[in-house]
Amino acid sequence: MSAALPADDPTDDTPTDPVADGAATITPYRDGPLIVRGDFRLVDQDGTEIDPGRRTVALCRCGKSGVKPFCDGTHKRSGFSAPSAPSRPRPAAAIRRQDTADQPGTRPA
Repeated sequence: MSAALPADDPTDDTPTDPVADGAATITPYRDGPLIVRGDFRLVDQDGTEIDPGRRTVALCRCGKSGVKPFCDGTHKRSGFSAPSAPSRPRPAAAIRRQDTADQPGTRPA
């Protein structure tokens, strides 16, 4: 039985990239949709599965698509504007960092 490699060992070839291991990645495109790539399940609010038909989909962020939850490009005609990244940190993230800093034996992320 071999010992486990440390998490930061450069010889450890265990996939850590979400795309490499099949996990979903969600990318908000500037002034456009959310692009979802990888293995994911899409369900409505009642838990009924929605078949995306592929492994990469664009989800509407503007609210004006005629094929919601999917994007149909209406954001371009409607003048939808949104950044790709948040303009400021989420409040919950700051609270979580503070909670971690307050716990003995831990260090902030």
